[in-house]
Amino acid sequence: MQLLFSYIAQPHQTLHSLPIAIELARKYPYIKVHVACTTEKHLTYIKSLVSLYPDANLHYHLFDLPRTIRQTIDQQGTNAGFKLLTLYLNRNLFKRFSAIIVPERTSLYLKRFGITKPKIIWTRHGAGDRAIGFVKDIKQFDFILMAGKKIEQRLLQQQSIRPGQYQTGVYAKFDIIHKLREQSQPVLFNNNKPTILYNPHFKRHLSSWHKFGHKILKQFTNQNKYNLIFAPHFRLFHPPSQKDQEDFKAYSQYSHILIDLGSHKSIDMTYTIGADLYLGDVSSQISEFLIKPRPCLFLNAHHVHWKNNQNYEAWQLGPVTSSPHNILDVIDETFFLQKNFLQLQKDYIRNTFGTLNSPTAHIGAKAIVDYLQIR
Repeated sequence: MQLLFSYIAQPHQTLHSLPIAIELARKYPYIKVHVACTTEKHLTYIKSLVSLYPDANLHYHLFDLPRTIRQTIDQQGTNAGFKLLTLYLNRNLFKRFSAIIVPERTSLYLKRFGITKPKIIWTRHGAGDRAIGFVKDIKQFDFILMAGKKIEQRLLQQQSIRPGQYQTGVYAKFDIIHKLREQSQPVLFNNNKPTILYNPHFKRHLSSWHKFGHKILKQFTNQNKYNLIFAPHFRLFHPPSQKDQEDFKAYSQYSHILIDLGSHKSIDMTYTIGADLYLGDVSSQISEFLIKPRPCLFLNAHHVHWKNNQNYEAWQLGPVTSSPHNILDVIDETFFLQKNFLQLQKDYIRNTFGTLNSPTAHIGAKAIVDYLQIR
């Protein structure tokens, strides 16, 4: 029995399924667990994570791609066309496996490319509320791993899943984050000021960045009350260009401002763990931030009618502002109002993840074994 964990997209998705691959390799030695991705850089990152588990025996592959395409992905990032090309050119590789485990939905195109024998298992990536996580093509997956009741109930309501086709209680990213934090939790600032994390989304029609971004950052420059981490969704600048780097150079003179346009720290919860207040719009990182309830301030840059909209459920967990002005005063007020949102945050996290008291990757691994009836 051979299983493939496939990574055709950006590295931020890796953490959501790789811990399950590791648990399969550790707990079920009669299964050959393979991992494949598009670039050497991504593969190096994967191997660095697996090295945290010395007893995990994984088999590694680079997807077959033209050299120029691989170089372009490495230097400029991937896109929908490159993802589809990767799937198409590696049809023979995919056919070798009993199941293909993926954190994204593009891999459903394998079925259109004639790859019908392997089961396609979706781990999801993130536990947010946006509609993209609940689209109709989800029902094409053979089996799904998901976090908690919130996602399960929504998918059942829209008839995208059925009993026996999914497993709840799995958010494997937390397992490997806990392992990383056992090594160390980085010191982000050499002071005791409260730290604000500004984490805008990458999609222009949803993000606060393009309308509010620099207006917000500039308000943090000449003040000494708060630290600021600007760590947007990994895809906003991935990979950052020379012009992107130059646009943020002015902030480097401020010791209380940290700019991260897409390092591994921006995806491994270094900042969501290390911050005291979350400032953002619709990123699913709000769920990861709130595993320890703390103040949240949401930016409604597009004047969305968000109340009673399940795609914006998280916006009930803190104040919402439609302006970038006087943001420091609004942050002051958000800290003061936190007591009003504390129980809502606890309920939201319980509904999103269930219990957070123990690892969950092994639940996902066992669910895959049971579903495939591997003995």
